[in-house]
Order: sequence, then structure tokens, then C-alpha cells
Amino acid sequence: MKEGYMDCILVVDLTTGRIEKRSIPPRLKEDYVGGKGFGARILYDLLPPQTWALAPENPLMFFTGPLTGTAAPSMRACVVTKSPLTGTFLDSYFGGSFGPEIKYAGYDGIIITGQAPEPVYLWIEDQKVELRPAKHLSGRDTFSTVQLIKEETRSGARVACIGPAGENQVLLALITCEYNRQAGRGGAGAVMGSKNLKAVAVYGTRGVAVRDRERFLAAVEQATQEVRTSPDTKALTESGTAASVPFASEVGLLPRLNYRYGTFTGAVELSDHGQRKHLWLKNAACTGCPIACSKVGVIRSGRYAGTVSDIVEYESAAMLGANLDIADIKAVTYLTHLCDALGLDTISAGGVAGFAMEAVERGLAEPRLNGVELKFGSPEAAEQIIRAVAHKEGFWGQLLAQGVKRAADQLGPGAEEFAVHVKGLETPAWGPRGCAGMGLAYMTADRGGCHQRGFTVTYEIGGVPWEGKQLDPLSPYGKAGMVISLQNYLAALDTFVKCDFGGFGIIPETYLNLFNSCTGRDYSLDDLYRLGERIWNTTRLFNLREGITGSQDTLPPRFVREPLPDGPGKGHRISDQDMAVMLEEYYRERGWDQDGKPLAAKLEQLKIEPHQKLFTI
Repeated sequence: MKEGYMDCILVVDLTTGRIEKRSIPPRLKEDYVGGKGFGARILYDLLPPQTWALAPENPLMFFTGPLTGTAAPSMRACVVTKSPLTGTFLDSYFGGSFGPEIKYAGYDGIIITGQAPEPVYLWIEDQKVELRPAKHLSGRDTFSTVQLIKEETRSGARVACIGPAGENQVLLALITCEYNRQAGRGGAGAVMGSKNLKAVAVYGTRGVAVRDRERFLAAVEQATQEVRTSPDTKALTESGTAASVPFASEVGLLPRLNYRYGTFTGAVELSDHGQRKHLWLKNAACTGCPIACSKVGVIRSGRYAGTVSDIVEYESAAMLGANLDIADIKAVTYLTHLCDALGLDTISAGGVAGFAMEAVERGLAEPRLNGVELKFGSPEAAEQIIRAVAHKEGFWGQLLAQGVKRAADQLGPGAEEFAVHVKGLETPAWGPRGCAGMGLAYMTADRGGCHQRGFTVTYEIGGVPWEGKQLDPLSPYGKAGMVISLQNYLAALDTFVKCDFGGFGIIPETYLNLFNSCTGRDYSLDDLYRLGERIWNTTRLFNLREGITGSQDTLPPRFVREPLPDGPGKGHRISDQDMAVMLEEYYRERGWDQDGKPLAAKLEQLKIEPHQKLFTI
């Protein structure tokens, strides 16, 4: 079964310089398909238990799926490693053109281990693979790094790289995969920096074969039609995720002042309304995507004039804007651009900045940074924090580069009360006190606080029934089945590897038709959900092995002890009892014991054999 696959994984050991090309074991392809599935199982098999995430042994892996690089619309690729920020399994997804180029060069994935003695970048041109010196790129931002590597290799090359934050092994560092496309969450950029790997550049000339061409093209036409006619994807083409800012404020889920509040009077200015007025010039799209949710733009006046920008996505606008009490869209655009250039996750950057500003309010830390007062509402303060963190400069840079969990531990008593994270990952910009299911999704997500493993807002607040019922957003009861189903479905689609936005339009049966006609498999909907369940249990086993137990399936004190002071959910919090109710139901329906460990019967049912390695190097 080669259709949809290149049947080759590139393995590079930076310590020895050894380069190998490995075929994919049939069992791995059968049980885990690609993308997240490959990453989950291979990380479990390759990484010795309890290995430090920044150790040379931790593999940094880029994986495609069987539909990546085909005509199937809205497909992506992923980075998988052990997170240095959380110690958990980490998968982080990116669009653009870098993922398809891996396939065109002849590979389903790239596994990088070891540590180079000097800075290098990996150059892949079809079957020609070499390590090149990268000292001249050290300290450069992501934009200039991509440009210079293209000049050194060839203009058609696609580049994934880190900025100064990754080089400095900041735990919030991301990997930029071409301009304005990032594998953002969890610190994969720090892992790349720990390996002395500045970039990976790829150029390929191959095509991706499919099993049944006629059926596949018909499925592509159907999927494209579903994307183009879906009201949700039409809205993304028109306004991107920025339109969600006023909605989140209206329903009381938009973080303000480090998540103390759930509404923000400046929401409209941060939304598509403000961005269209001050920034946007035209739409842009990732490879093979009919949605074109990106918006190329530039700040045309004022202090930040000349800053070229993509859309400021909802999460960036919320975390660097509303969360910091900043309503100036030009300032928030500049802060987002600065994070992209330095190689920082905007969600975590907004999280640590909000934490720092509240710490100053409470008198727990030095109130100024480079002469600027660290206070809410100050773009200057946010800029100073971002620069200090990326370069690990001074007290604040050293403290916040570790993330809010470690920063709170270091600041001492009282700081943990306003450190907003789950398992060490700063939470995204959907405050869960008005939406209990999101709280459960955060608690149980395999990489820490994450909204992309089960977005329950659609069903709890967005008016969409779940299994024919309207859900009470504030109730903890009956949420586990929904969260589990969403987690399993999304994990399965992340083996293909789909874009979240494409999933707003393409229905499950069409995804199955794309997959089956491409690969020759005969997957049913039940098979798809079982695949996702297998992956979810595999990542759970990895996290348990790394010391991430059920005791960490919890929410930060701010969401548990402090009632929401505004919005429709005013007066509500997710109490210890609420969490216990949801977790008991979740563990039981997952087939896990009361401590959150998968039972032997569940592992046998899913054909997971933890002690049998499916992939070795």
C-alpha cells in the first residue's frame, strides 16, 4: 500500500551526521495511518522514559499524512516531540507549503535526533540530503532566515526555521514553516534550538500517487464544494478567525486582565472590523486550500507604520490584545508580528505578559523593564516583555522564558493563584468558566491547555445541538461523551493531516472517501473513531510514563476559585466538585481507571501493545 505515501521516512542524527532513509513498517501504517498517529507511536517507541525534552535523544519530527500534498483541499502537516514546556506529548500543526514539499521530495516524515556541534541547517533536494553550516544565520529573525536560505538553495525551496527564541531555548519558542505559518504551541522551537538546528529547507519534484484516481478526483470535487458552500468556511474567507473576538466577548469567554474578566469593550476594534479598516489588502491561501483565510496587510500610518502583517488570528488578537487590556489593533498587529519574527508562540506570550503585569499589580516583582512600567493597557510594556523573553534578558526575560507555571513557582506564595495554565501550557483565549465542556477539554487534552482537541463552544454556546440536545453550558453533567467524541474524531483526522478550518465544511463521510480512494483502504466511520481512540490512548500512555498523572487533569485556580464577574456566565466557576463530576464520567467512558490510566481491556480492544516497538532507529 504505497498510494498516498512515499513509503520513506528520513532519519537524521545531528551528532554523528548520519543520514538514513527508512521504510514505514506495515503495522505502523495500518494502525496509526500518518501525521499525529505516526508521531504518537514513534515518539513512544523512540524516546527513553523520563528523558529531558532538551536532551539530544528527544526526536524532533515532521510528519505528513496520506492526503498531504494531494489535491485534497485544506491539508497540513505537523511537528511532534516531547514538550520542554510541559513534559507531555506535543503535536503542533502548520499550514503553508512546507508540509506538501516534504512529500514532493519523497518522504512521509523527517526524524531528527542528536545535537550538532555547531549551528547547521538541513538541506533536502529530493533524494540529496546534506547538513550545511548556519553560523551566519545565528541570531537572525525568522523572516530574514527564510529569505537567506532560499537564496542559498533555490527559490522554490520551502523552509522551516527558528528565530532567536528557539536558539535561546525559550520554552515558548515555535517553529516557523514559511512566512506566517507556525507550529506554535508547546516549545518545539526550543527543541530545535537545543539541537543547534536553525532550519530545514526542502525542495521536491515528485508527485503523490493515489489508488483510484477517478474516485479520488470526484471526492476532491465533493470536498471542495462542501468547503465553498459551508457558511462557516465562507465566513472564514470573508473575515478569518478575527470575527470571533466580538462573539467571545458577547458570550463572556474572552480573556481580559489575565483572565479575570470574560468581556472586553474594545473587542470590535480587534476583530475583522478593525483589521479590515487598518490592515487588510487582499486574501491569501495555503497550498491547495480554497478557503483563503489569510489576509495580507500592512500598517499604513502611525507609530507602527510599515509593519507587514498576515491576519491577526483570534488567539493572537485575544491574548496580546484583550487579555492585556490593549484595544489598539495596530499595536496588537505589531506585537503579533514581533512574536512571529522572534519565534514566540503568541498565545503563551500573551499568557506570560498578563501574568507579569498582574504580578506587578500585586507587588510581587520588579515593576519596570528597561524603564517601562509593566502595566495592563500598555503596548510598550508588552513589547518589552516579548523582547526580553525571546532573548532571555534580565530578571523578567529569564523568569518568563520558562512559562507561567515555572515563573509562579519561582515567584513564590500567591503567584500560582493567577498563573493560568494546564499542565504547564498557557491556556488559549476561551475562558471556560462560562462553558464547562471547554474546561473538561482543557483538563484532558494530551498536550496541556488546548482548544484544538475538542472545541465544545460550538455546542454549548453556539446553538448547535449535540446529539439532538441543547446543552447547558454551565452544567458539568453530560459533557464527557461530547469531549471524547470530539477528541477521537479530531485525532483521527490529524493523521490525514487536515486543517481545522477545512473540517468546518467537509463532512466525515467525504473525508473517508478521500482517504479510502487515495490509499485503497476501506475505512468506515467506526474505524475512523477507533483510530482516534487508539491515538488518544497512546498519547495518554506516553504522558503517564513521563510522570503526567491524573492528578494534573485539573484547571488553574483562577477558573476554579474565582467566579466570573461579567458576561452571561457571571457568578459561575468550575468548582472542584464540577471537575470531579466531569472527570469521573470521562474516565469511565474512556475505559480508564479512577486515576486516569487506560485499563488493560481497553488497550487490548484497541490493539495497543506498549512493550512492542513498531519503529526503531
